[in-house]
Parts: sequence; structure tokens; C-alpha cells
Amino acid sequence: MAHGDDVLCVDNYFTGRKDNVARLLGVPHFEAMRHDITHPLFVEVDEIYNLACPASPIHYQFDPVQTTKTSVIGAINMLGLAKRLKAKIFQASTSEVYGDPTLHPQPEAYRGNVNPIGPRACYDEGKRCAETLFFDYYRQHNLRIRVVRIFNTYGPRMHPNDGRVVSNFIVQALQGAPMTLYGDGSQTRAFCYVDDLIDGFLALMAAPDDVTGPINLGNPVETSVAELADIIIEMTGSRSKIIRRPLPIDDPVQRCPDISEAERFSVGIPRQR
Repeated sequence: MAHGDDVLCVDNYFTGRKDNVARLLGVPHFEAMRHDITHPLFVEVDEIYNLACPASPIHYQFDPVQTTKTSVIGAINMLGLAKRLKAKIFQASTSEVYGDPTLHPQPEAYRGNVNPIGPRACYDEGKRCAETLFFDYYRQHNLRIRVVRIFNTYGPRMHPNDGRVVSNFIVQALQGAPMTLYGDGSQTRAFCYVDDLIDGFLALMAAPDDVTGPINLGNPVETSVAELADIIIEMTGSRSKIIRRPLPIDDPVQRCPDISEAERFSVGIPRQR
């Protein structure tokens, strides 16, 4: 909208909230539509950003069948729409396609170490299948596609019950509750601030059409979960104590993007926050 575009926001509000876009509802160039993309969508647009799917385990494991449908049937519906309109289409994929990686950091050419039948597979495999569909439409129908693999993102308006480590730790620290650390805390994440991620989205969509991705987007600097807990306790002035629990099934020990591909296509390295 800041660039002068008209924006249609489509959401079924399963994890999103109207409050997040309330300030835009009166703006003439913004429109919100309640819709689930597992059902066909008939609109007229020039570009499509397919961001649909709950992204935290607590939400995507609530209804794993629907999670898979959102990624797979949703991708089919959005690709069909893009094909009809000859629109450029963006797919928000995930670092979870790498599974529990044996290679650190993961380059885009790495095919992963995945568990297709585990409790996280509804999300991981759904996103992997969506990537397959995007590249099949690209090869078969010459569709203009962009695929980004998103790493750990944080920022304003995250749901307090999101279930991921940043929001978990902040909520626990503010409440003075024990901070739950899974495993020994040595597992690392590359936390990317949301504004930097969106800058990457826009830069990739503006790139030449032969730059399809997949491209990793995230922070190249790794932070251990234990270090994150210490930082949040210090910043909030919390008296929370750290308690330890076993590492969840299929939780990766390390996950940090390889940014060489993004550098090569001038998508840019996110600023550290």
C-alpha cells in the first residue's frame, strides 16, 4: 500500500486476528475478505502472495489434516488462479522442509533429513508438496513463481499463545513464570525480524522472472535457545527461573539459513535486530 498498490487481504482468521488489520479497514486501497483457500477463490489480481497456513506446532497440530489441505489444496487453488490471470505468484515455504538437518547451515540445494510420518509432517510435507506444485506449474505452464523458505521470524502482533520460542519466553518472563527450556538449550535458531523478511519478499517479487527461488530468508547469525532465554530475562527484568524438559519429537537441533543464494540474486541480507 505504501507503494500505491491496492491490496486484498484474504484470511480465514484461524490464527490471524482482525485487530491486526483493523487500522487498514477504512483505507480505500485495502480490502479484507474472510475466506479459506482450500476452497476456490475468484478475484482479479496482478500478484498473489500465498502465506496461508498456521506456522507454529501448537496451531498446525491442532488439525493436522486441515493443515495439509491448506498447504496442498490451497496451493492448487492459488496456482490455478494465477494461471487464469497470468499473475505472478509467491509461495511462503519454510525452513521446515529441511527437516532435522544434518548439514549446517542449509544451502537451498540441500534436500533435507525429513520424517514424513511424524507429528510435524502435516506442516513440513505440506510445504514440500506446495513447492513441488509451484515448480511443476512453472515448468508446465510457464507460470511466474517465487518461492521463499522462511526461517524463524518474530515481531509485533505475534499471538501470545503462538507456541514458538520467542513468544513463549517473553510471555513466561513477563508473567514471572518458569521459562521452559527444551533439551540442553544448545539448539540454535536464526531469528529474523519481520520487517526484514517482508523487505526480502518485495525484493524477490521485483527480481527478474528467471529468479524463481527457492531462496532462504532469515538471519545469518545463530542464537542458542539458552542464550535467548538469558537475553529475554535480562531485557524484561524478570525473576523467572529456567526449567528443562525433553526435546520434542523431530525438533531440529540447529537451523540457520545459507544466505549465499540470496546474496547472489540481490535479495539482501536481513539486518540484525
